[in-house]
Amino acid sequence: MTRRSSKREARIEAIQEGLKTATPHPLLSALPEVSFDFLQQRCPPVPPDALLSIAYELTPASRWYPESLSLVVRPNLERDSEPGDWPWAIARIRLHAALNHIDPERNDIEWSAACWAVAEALLINAGLGSRPAWLPPLPQGYKLTDENALSARLRERIPDEFLALGLGAHAKPFWSCNFDKLTAQMRRDASRAFADGVRAAATGAVQGAGISHAQTARKDSEAERCRAWFVSNYPLLASLASGFSIIEDPAACDRLAVRVAAVQSEMQEIYVNPKAGLHGDEMRFVMAHEILHVGLRHEMRRQGRDPWLWNVACDFVINGWLLEMGVGAPPEKIGFLFDPELKGASAEEIYDRITSDLRVLRKVKKLRGWVEGGPDVLGDKPEQWWRRGGADLDAFYRRALQAGLELHQTSGRGLLPGGLIEEIKALDHPVIPWDVALGDWLDSFFEPVEVRRTYARASRRQESSPDIPRPGRAPPLERSPDRTFGVLLDSSGSMDRVILARALGAIRAYALSREVRAVRLIQCDAYAHDSGYVTPDDLLETFEIRGRGGTVLMPGIRLLETAPDFPSAAPILVITDGASDALTIRREHAFLTPSYGKFEYRTLGPVFRMREELDDKTDA
Repeated sequence: MTRRSSKREARIEAIQEGLKTATPHPLLSALPEVSFDFLQQRCPPVPPDALLSIAYELTPASRWYPESLSLVVRPNLERDSEPGDWPWAIARIRLHAALNHIDPERNDIEWSAACWAVAEALLINAGLGSRPAWLPPLPQGYKLTDENALSARLRERIPDEFLALGLGAHAKPFWSCNFDKLTAQMRRDASRAFADGVRAAATGAVQGAGISHAQTARKDSEAERCRAWFVSNYPLLASLASGFSIIEDPAACDRLAVRVAAVQSEMQEIYVNPKAGLHGDEMRFVMAHEILHVGLRHEMRRQGRDPWLWNVACDFVINGWLLEMGVGAPPEKIGFLFDPELKGASAEEIYDRITSDLRVLRKVKKLRGWVEGGPDVLGDKPEQWWRRGGADLDAFYRRALQAGLELHQTSGRGLLPGGLIEEIKALDHPVIPWDVALGDWLDSFFEPVEVRRTYARASRRQESSPDIPRPGRAPPLERSPDRTFGVLLDSSGSMDRVILARALGAIRAYALSREVRAVRLIQCDAYAHDSGYVTPDDLLETFEIRGRGGTVLMPGIRLLETAPDFPSAAPILVITDGASDALTIRREHAFLTPSYGKFEYRTLGPVFRMREELDDKTDA
């Protein structure tokens, strides 16, 4: 290694070490980031007496990425510098970009000198680190807040103090651009980033004085203005929007891995990351998206599914509705999930497609939008959490969305997608208990039993009218041997005994109420154990569970399908937690699984999930 290259490496290490010591400041949280050109290839050459040069580069929009601006710094590796000089220099460069100082149409030295002085004054007033000792003091007697007015004054005469404030060659601009003009959109984006940084700095200062976050809610922030718009102009979401706190703290969002926005239904909080740069219609779209997650109870409907894929499925549904309703505009630069082919499909249907179709899964990975870092519905509570402490909260969410729908329709505030209306109305109906839904499915295979009455058996109402004879209800004269169904019971070690008892109890209750003489029961772990026909009364007694080993259910399925004494038209009910081999069943069937059950394969029959009852005991 030559002596010159070793010096260059030492200077690069000094720069990197200096940047590590930089103290994070809220003012810089939303400003453009900076990259270094240590290979000396992208930026203009650095004069010997300069500290650095800057390339302000425009990357045109492509098929996959939007148009973007980037700051590239080329340090002078032939000059020694103190590590502490670099945090200040980089902060000033970022300010120059945010204040639209780097303008390819304004290369005169008067404009550059005015911009240098304004940025220096702002850094000093904000207390951003330590100012390098080699920079001269700021000129006195000038108003260092308006670069346009200052540059006009400097055209009369430029004092040497202004010319020495540059970071490049003396009295020369130290930046260059690969584009000809700052467009209006570029200027607006930069100004918004600077405004967000100023607001973050002000909030941090107030919080540092001991005032809580709730007391310093920024009523003029973009998110708060968006909430006010929903309350006054969009009745469907007005009630829900008014019930949430809006958190716009970059540190909190980083800690929770919230890249753009997320919602926490239990705490009634919506997190919006200021770094995402959402404004106007984009903020409305994202805010409505998060509110609908809560209003449609997506957190409760997950039921053991993969959290990220379930979130993706719900995002496809919500974004399709928001585009159809014309609520705001999707954040094109960030990305969002939308596929016209999935129009009209429910979140459950889309989830099944994602998990079974590799093509859909690849598309999801390309268009993951603002859920790239994880689901935007925060919290991983068990399915029954709201039924105890949060029951009132869940009822509030449902009532708020239903009341909003009624007000929206009666006030003529625009049309809503039919699928969204159906989902909101469905929230008003209680969930059908799993055992009732299972009974309805079994009823479709059995004809109703003809009621037979006989005077040989007294009616239960006979005591109310002793003088009037009433016939009592009698069992049928004969029971059809085909009136039965098969049960494949997963008796492996992964099945909880309480779950098995609850499932067998539901089967017994159904068999007794529908005059089913017996059910054909197969217990299966790694092997199939044929329990034969079991009467409902036998299920009432202490029933021996055989197995408790591994899980291979297909032998039990084949045993049922080929048994000569099992009717060919009888359905099969599979009781399992899903942790088994893939099943291929050639007759009508259904699955009964715990609420936490997760199938590793695609199920063709209906799936009934047992809801665990809450423990009524309380701590002393």
